[in-house]
Amino acid sequence: MKKRLFDIFLALILIALAAPIMMIIATGIVFTSSGGALFWSKRIGRGNITFMMPKFRTMRIGSPLLATHLISNSSSHITRLGSFLRKSSLDELPQLWSILIGDMSFVGPRPALFNQHDLISLRIKYGVDKILPGLTGWAQVNGRDNLSVEDKVRFDLTYLERKCFIFDLKIICMTFLNVLSRKGISH
Repeated sequence: MKKRLFDIFLALILIALAAPIMMIIATGIVFTSSGGALFWSKRIGRGNITFMMPKFRTMRIGSPLLATHLISNSSSHITRLGSFLRKSSLDELPQLWSILIGDMSFVGPRPALFNQHDLISLRIKYGVDKILPGLTGWAQVNGRDNLSVEDKVRFDLTYLERKCFIFDLKIICMTFLNVLSRKGISH
């Protein structure tokens, strides 16, 4: 319950602070590429329940619905503004909504795409699917895009075993530092 209250409180503060930035980003997306500002991604949440997770749209309309690292020549699908949004992690800001409504938490395993069957099955095998997915997580601060599926699940399992408020705060601080240094971002 404390974690949920923390999520709501922090999400409300960040939404209020980031609203002007989000409006600028949304306007920039609409004016620099065809399509809307948001992309609603079908994700797997706690208990393997599907939910729709918003992100700022960074890929062209009609791009494959796959994890970016699985798309051949993925850079040709990323919009002009999209590359910057991904490298700065600003494309993740709309997920504050998912945290606010309870589909996600600030810290937990990143929600898998609906078609990442290898990741989903390993999370089920180790019980990681019982955790609310997060905006950031232990795997993200320890390699993010550079980790194999098996390594991601190992980090997710470590989080499951160690999760507590202090560990969450450590992950949030590490995330902030990684975003500033763009550590672990490959696209």
